[in-house]
Amino acid sequence: MQENNSILNQEAHRYIPGGAHTYSRGDDQFPENAPKVLHRGSGAYVWDVDNRRFLDYGMALRSITIGYDYDRVSEAAIQEIRKGNNLTRATETEVLAAKEFCETIPGCDMVKFAKNGSNAVSAAVKLARAYTGKNYILRCGQHPFFSFDDWFIGDTEVSRGVPESSRNFTLRFNFNDISSVKAAFAQYGNQIACVILEPATSVEPMQGFLSELIAVAHQNKSLVILDEMITGFRWSLKGASDYYGVMPDLKTFGKGMANGFSVAAVAGRRDIMEIGGIHHDQERVFLVSTTHGAEMCGLGAFRETLRVYKELDVTSHLWNQGERLKRGLNGVARDLGISEQFSVEGPACSPAYLVKDADGAVSMSLRTLFMQEMVKNGVLMPWIALSLSHGEEEIDMTIAAAEKSLRVVKNALESGTDQFLIGKAVKPVFRKYN
Repeated sequence: MQENNSILNQEAHRYIPGGAHTYSRGDDQFPENAPKVLHRGSGAYVWDVDNRRFLDYGMALRSITIGYDYDRVSEAAIQEIRKGNNLTRATETEVLAAKEFCETIPGCDMVKFAKNGSNAVSAAVKLARAYTGKNYILRCGQHPFFSFDDWFIGDTEVSRGVPESSRNFTLRFNFNDISSVKAAFAQYGNQIACVILEPATSVEPMQGFLSELIAVAHQNKSLVILDEMITGFRWSLKGASDYYGVMPDLKTFGKGMANGFSVAAVAGRRDIMEIGGIHHDQERVFLVSTTHGAEMCGLGAFRETLRVYKELDVTSHLWNQGERLKRGLNGVARDLGISEQFSVEGPACSPAYLVKDADGAVSMSLRTLFMQEMVKNGVLMPWIALSLSHGEEEIDMTIAAAEKSLRVVKNALESGTDQFLIGKAVKPVFRKYN
């Protein structure tokens, strides 16, 4: 029975555009049999409103890196709530959080906290424009999301509502293609305020690419922003920029830095960050100013998350368990003879699975079928986001579920998905029409 799921899902679409407050949580991103409304989470598991339990690999859009309701982090947040949570002036909590952040992340002399990644990234872009006096933004075309603000969304398929004037200042380059970076600078060099990209996704940077990109940008007096919303606190506690041995001008963080609490950050060199402050005699830059940006519960959670990371070496756990999961899932596909159609790739700390049809083309219907069958076997896997709470038992459970699920995928490869897939295939978030 899924009565509560159905009723609350209808209510969600009645009162919330898209049925959720993040498009990645929408019905069009999950198979028909996936839980539509969740009730709670604990460790690596979630329960829906009908009390069905699932081993989760969505992990709150990758923001949970330790585990749902991890006692130490939850209690730290509750203690901050009891202090008043949000006071009239800067709090001791936010000062200590800022200090600990800057002492942890190399190259970050100052930090400004925000409540979501979009605001932090757009703040970095504003800083770059103000610092350089230039308007153009050169962004990586292969990296899926930077911000809901016009400068980025206007350069996607979902550009409705964005003035053309806002779209015209955003340019693209290709990841791991330094020639595309140089070509953009050859055409717009003295007008480009910044280059923005993620240090890595499921595709890692080629040797020397990031350092050469930074050199080209600096030769043209442009800044480099590395968006570490996903890579930060997953690749390394010090960030993927440190992992790959490069130093951008500005960095943005979010997702796992507070184990699911709403904390994001823009940080970087003092001379850049300080122009958003009040201790200079230059023209003012109105950077990020939010009533809840330094909410104490989130920053308390961040501070405790830092401690847990250091004491329990969380990132090593993510790498090790990710490697075991990759080997297990790829082994199942190989044993079934479908390793060309199903594979798990990318860095072990953040692996990604690909599902292709018999002709080798990425197939959304087959991907949806795999997700559907994993749900049947108790695993919610829209993507793969590991946490400290994904232990040996969880990895074993996932591999066993995948063996059953991939048998169905193999049958569908031979006879088509129509007789196996319930409902519609998932769709890309960035598409022109529903």
